Amino acid sequence: MVKKVKNFIIAILILNVLWYLAAVSINKDILPNPLAVYQVLPELLKSSNVGLDIYASLYRIFWGLISATGIGIILGVVLARSKNFAKIADPILYFLYPIPKISLLPILMLFLGLGEVSKIGMLFLANVFQVIISVRDQVKQVPESYYRNLQVLNANNWDLFRYVTWPASLSGVFSAMRIELSASFAILFMTEVYGTQYGLGYYIMDEWSKMEYLKMYGGIIILSIIAFIIFIGIDLCDHHFNKWRKNK
Repeated sequence: MVKKVKNFIIAILILNVLWYLAAVSINKDILPNPLAVYQVLPELLKSSNVGLDIYASLYRIFWGLISATGIGIILGVVLARSKNFAKIADPILYFLYPIPKISLLPILMLFLGLGEVSKIGMLFLANVFQVIISVRDQVKQVPESYYRNLQVLNANNWDLFRYVTWPASLSGVFSAMRIELSASFAILFMTEVYGTQYGLGYYIMDEWSKMEYLKMYGGIIILSIIAFIIFIGIDLCDHHFNKWRKNK
């Protein structure tokens, strides 16, 4: 853990040095140096408007990820354990999965409006297919002998799910969430440009349009920090719920 923290600090220092050198070389307002950006961060974080932007973005990310994870686990497990369902659902899944989800945003806005539902729906679509596939593949890797051994011990269906299927599915869930986190924030940024006055995506583009570049970069830093914290949270949950995998 100490080594990881040390490597992280070194990486952040290197990125900031490169940023500073680039800013000095360009010497234009469009790329302020990192020290100037960090100086405005306390002011931004104290602003009630920025607080509302952070809350709005977190609200959308939370419900988008939670809904995608819940539905993804159910469908992934059913696909892995039911051959009849998989015969019908797998072709549909493979047809829908490669479609760039952001291209569906206009359709969602037509049917669901410009409010929260379409934004959360977009985040749901961005994550659910990856969760389904990851959970399905992880559960499929479980040897059938594990189920048979428990059945010999008079385990019921709930026991089979609790002690075999559920741990395997969790491994797929956290892997999928790591992969999709970056895409989720990119899609969140796009959705917050339309039909809203709150959200970090809206804030960043609004400051860009006003040529307030220090505040714009500050918004990007805040968004990056939030994404990083969520990523660390996912990693910690993975370590906690999948201790069995580390001890294999």
